[in-house]
Amino acid sequence: MRPAPNGDAAAEEEPAVATLPPDARIDLARERADSHADEVLDALDRELVGLVPVKTRIRETAALLLIDRVRARFGIDSARPNLHMCFTGSPGTGKTTVAVRLAELLHRLGYLRRGHLVTVTRDDLVGQYVGHTAPKTKEVLKRAMGGVLFIDEAYYLYRAENERDYGQESIEILLQVMENQRDDLVVVLAGYKDRMDSFFASNPGMSSRIAHHIDFPDYTGDELEAIGRLMLAREGYSLAEEAIPVFREYLDRRREQPRFANARSVRNAIERARLRHANRLIATAGEVGLAELTTLTPEDFLASRVFAAP
Repeated sequence: MRPAPNGDAAAEEEPAVATLPPDARIDLARERADSHADEVLDALDRELVGLVPVKTRIRETAALLLIDRVRARFGIDSARPNLHMCFTGSPGTGKTTVAVRLAELLHRLGYLRRGHLVTVTRDDLVGQYVGHTAPKTKEVLKRAMGGVLFIDEAYYLYRAENERDYGQESIEILLQVMENQRDDLVVVLAGYKDRMDSFFASNPGMSSRIAHHIDFPDYTGDELEAIGRLMLAREGYSLAEEAIPVFREYLDRRREQPRFANARSVRNAIERARLRHANRLIATAGEVGLAELTTLTPEDFLASRVFAAP
């Protein structure tokens, strides 16, 4: 593992490892196992349906850092890669979940000393009066050091229509830290792709510091159904056979309506179905068994306003 940056009194430096001779051989499978990186990558596969391009990029990043660590044992001093990223996509496509696992992965591979995630929006960074923004931004950066700073809807930091907006001050501070302390912090900007493109066009300095642009596509109907089944299983529920096509029709209809948020909308649908299911059982005032307590039926979904829409 690389030593922590200077100036962190709490960080412990690991003892130096003797450089290997040029003819030495290293078992990469063992190095990979010792890093425990696969535990994080496997968790990502379990938690998120689909997103193959996203998961591939994260695996490629893990491979690069692992190889860099092996190269260092031969005395090869590679420059630390720039891992600042931009995640683009609609709400509910897994961006925050990937950021959590990314932070953990980078910690296990020795890139970050803490590996925690700090999630913020404009309100956490930008003040409302002169002299307020710099302390707010610096406090967030202090909390995020050693880990990943995830800025959701990052395009709101810049408001070109308001000359007196303080967002630009926060951006300037972020730029400086992203360049000078990238060995102790990874910044991930997130938001809709078109808005992030406009943000980068207006802030070329920020664009130049982002090395990885990863797009999170909307989920397909089959993927949304699989996500729903996973969510149900985690809560100890299943769908009655006759409820399966109803649930799929619900998803198809909901995708065509405003403010659809992918996995978040699926989660909300399941929560409301559970409410109807519980109310239905209580209304019967009779005896119930395990099957009744754990099975959602068509009526638990058909009562949704989604089916009342034309």
